Amino acid sequence: MTLTGLTSALIADDGTADWPRHVPARLETLLATMPLAARAGLRAAARAVDAYAMARTGRTLSALTAPERDSVLGELAARPALLPLLDVLKVPVLLAAGTERMLQDGPAPRGLTRQDPPLDLTPAPAWPARSTADAVVIGSGAGGAIAARTLARAGLDIVVLEEGQHHSTESFGRRTPLDRFTDLYRDGGATVAVGNPPLLLPTGRAVGGTTVVNSGTCYRTPGHVLTRWSKDFGFAPADGFDRHLDEAERTLRVATQPVDVLGNNGRIALKGARELGWRAAPLRRNAPGCQGSCQCVVGCPTGAKQSVQLSVLPEACAAGARIVTGARVERILVDTDRPGGPRAAGVRVRRGEGGGFEILAPLVVVAAGALQSPPLLRRSGLGRHPRLGRNLSVHPATSLAGRFAEPVTAWEGVLQSVGVEEHHAQGVLIEATATPPGMGSFILPGLGTELRRELETADRLATLGAMIADRPSGRVLGRDRTLIRYDLDPRDAGRLLRAVRAMGELLFAAGAEEVLTGIPRTPRVRSLTELDAALAGTSARHLHLSAYHPTGTVAAGADPHRFPADPWGRLRGVHGVLLADASVLPSCPQVNPQLGIMAAALAITETAVRA
Repeated sequence: MTLTGLTSALIADDGTADWPRHVPARLETLLATMPLAARAGLRAAARAVDAYAMARTGRTLSALTAPERDSVLGELAARPALLPLLDVLKVPVLLAAGTERMLQDGPAPRGLTRQDPPLDLTPAPAWPARSTADAVVIGSGAGGAIAARTLARAGLDIVVLEEGQHHSTESFGRRTPLDRFTDLYRDGGATVAVGNPPLLLPTGRAVGGTTVVNSGTCYRTPGHVLTRWSKDFGFAPADGFDRHLDEAERTLRVATQPVDVLGNNGRIALKGARELGWRAAPLRRNAPGCQGSCQCVVGCPTGAKQSVQLSVLPEACAAGARIVTGARVERILVDTDRPGGPRAAGVRVRRGEGGGFEILAPLVVVAAGALQSPPLLRRSGLGRHPRLGRNLSVHPATSLAGRFAEPVTAWEGVLQSVGVEEHHAQGVLIEATATPPGMGSFILPGLGTELRRELETADRLATLGAMIADRPSGRVLGRDRTLIRYDLDPRDAGRLLRAVRAMGELLFAAGAEEVLTGIPRTPRVRSLTELDAALAGTSARHLHLSAYHPTGTVAAGADPHRFPADPWGRLRGVHGVLLADASVLPSCPQVNPQLGIMAAALAITETAVRA
């Protein structure tokens, strides 16, 4: 009952509407997908709030009236040290509440634009105990998919191992966004980088990897980034990268998003930029025929977004590649008695409760992602390089919302629609980013009655997100479980505050009546002057921060002391192990990285085939 009382208090359930009474059950379902520590922490905090209510009133939250619950929450909110804790408690409650409101009066489902192309899929329990292949690819995301396609087209017998499951476009259309979210993301989307400040760092786990749940935005890696990768780091694929970017764009059918489906959220961003004279335009995306369902980050329900399970992996399978689902790789097998040094011999794979199996292969392509590849290499006895797991960049991000006089209904239109590049040279990229129905990622201010009022008027909010090009300030630790440590660099903290200021300026220029800042002590401002005053008294650790693009943890480069992989993505110290995912990129790509990851994987695997 503790969560029921807390939920009723936070969303001011006064019995006048039906949807709030379903929120506690929805919240329990959400919590069941989260890591044990997150579940335990949330329940402990809920018990603490309940204990406070008992101490103040002699009754639990569930037994209080709505005004009494408001009073208890108001007393807690008056303590500045507790505001961050209360904001953390609000996140899963708002996800559950938003979903129930959507089911009551949300948009009608949209139909499929096309059927999914066929894939050669085998569940891990059905795979033989021992088999052979020419190469094994670990991970089926942006890098793994393009590696599998390249190697299969070269005539190699390829097996792709994916820890997650396959989800069809049709299945996306049958389920709520929140239900898909908990299935498609590792740890139910609750992956956190500990540090100063903590960062939410959600990553996908499914056939297609994070491409299934990204925004569909396809930026080409900037030329100045490629120059640095080549000249400063000796990252060989950076030379001639444009050719590989061209191929990635062709494969994904990348094009500028048509204006007619941008939605009001994107149009407001364009209006604000136009008023300020800033550079802004609809984004280039891999979503031909997009219907503006605003659900990219929980699996496109129409099949318009060309994530790799709809584009690259079918071509890999057509060339002979096979995909094993629900397959967690325990370790890479290494033959240490070979002349010339240790060589990859295959992989050992776990399949749930049913034991494991081995695939013997002389080539192993690691494409498990920047957060999972370092622990895998450590489990395999290949983690001796002192820089393995270091050099982590994550593209720290924050968001703002502007309230407008007329309805915006930001969830009708493209999820990530417009790019504002006016401050990109200073490391700040602003993108008009909405959220799926019922999944507002922006933390609404207030508690109780105030928060309920915000929920009821959320259709008047336009939302922007900004990410900054960060210095590599993190580490991926762990062997059996991933532990992420990230401490924001002081320079990047300043960039985040400048990003907030720029987003506020844009929203006010577009006609916002007020801006919701996400700053606990100053959640609302009604002018740019007020925003400047709020920012003068805060720091980046007071913002609601997240991150979406981890890179660099098994970076490739010329210096053997700095880079665990050589210039062509070959893991140092062993033959036959290639890196072909975001971990191989030597620094933050400064834009949404899917095209860059695919181009790097294409260059690395083409070179391996020629060798």
